[in-house]
Parts: sequence; structure tokens; C-alpha cells
Amino acid sequence: MFNRKQRRHTVVDTLVGANSKINGDLNFAGGCHIDGTVKGNVSADSDGSSALSVSEEGNVEGGVTVPYVVLHGIVRGDVFATQRVELGPTARVIGNVYYNLIEMAIGAEINGKLLHQPQGKVPLLTQPNRIDESAAIAAKS
Repeated sequence: MFNRKQRRHTVVDTLVGANSKINGDLNFAGGCHIDGTVKGNVSADSDGSSALSVSEEGNVEGGVTVPYVVLHGIVRGDVFATQRVELGPTARVIGNVYYNLIEMAIGAEINGKLLHQPQGKVPLLTQPNRIDESAAIAAKS
């Protein structure tokens, strides 16, 4: 009952194989699994149910913006997970992790900040800069 793992996506619609290397951004819908290398940002369509899994051999050199993230490899960039992040024991993130729910195994590393983003909130980096807005309003007065 309590130790039951819920796997949202068992279907892989997009696969980056172990001997594959993508230079450029990757945008997908549904499930995506990375065994190879992606040099660019990885993002999912905003339907809210897409999932990314990165194996121990997988490597992403860019930001990740996906509702559900299961990471066992390396991400060199910020991770934005609007729903859930699961970091396995071999997971490495060199960047910040923005999450709604998080699960970390012993051994996972984050070289950056953990920033909680409640469901429905816009990630901090995409919100307008409040200081600049107030300065612009004051300048118009």
C-alpha cells in the first residue's frame, strides 16, 4: 500500500539511443527516454502529462522543462518539473531544480538550488522582474 510506486508513463514515444547525439533543442509529447546525449534544451508540450526519463548513461547539456522527470544520469542546466522530480542514486544536476514534488535517493547530487514551485505557479525565471516593472512605472510618472 505505502511502498507502491506509481509510474505515470511506461510508453516511450521518443527515444534517444545510447549511440545517439542531438545538437539542438528537443521538444516532445508523451514519454521520452534518453540514453544518449542531448546538447540543447529538452521540453515537453504543455499538456501536463509528459514524462522524461534519463538513464545512467544519459546526458543533457541544457535546461529541462517537463512535468514529470525521472533522472538517473546527468543534467547540466536547470530542471523545471511542474509535477514531480525523481532523482535516482546516480542522478547529477549541475543547476537549479524547480519542483512541485521531489523524491531523492541516497547518492543523488544537486549542484545548485532546490526551489519549491507549488502546482500552477509560473517558474521564477519566467516571471516578470518586479523591480524593473516598478521602475518603469515610476519613470513614466
